[in-house]
Amino acid sequence: METVQLPRDAFFGPVEVVPASEAAGRIAAEQITPYPPGVPAILPGERINARVIDYLVSGAKAGMVLPDPADPSMETVRVVQE
Repeated sequence: METVQLPRDAFFGPVEVVPASEAAGRIAAEQITPYPPGVPAILPGERINARVIDYLVSGAKAGMVLPDPADPSMETVRVVQE
């Protein structure tokens, strides 16, 4: 995904929590790494797209382990405040 903000600024700056269904197009304020495979799918500062949200939401429902996000159920996502 496209990095549009410094990861440090996105992670430590003003954030809001939105439903996962509203996260596409927003800038991520948290890292989300599914296990397996253990490779980050979302990093702070990246513009979130619908494909990655669909992947993570469906994976969480199927039992994929998501240790990084504030909400490991993927019902909500931390994003940079607009």
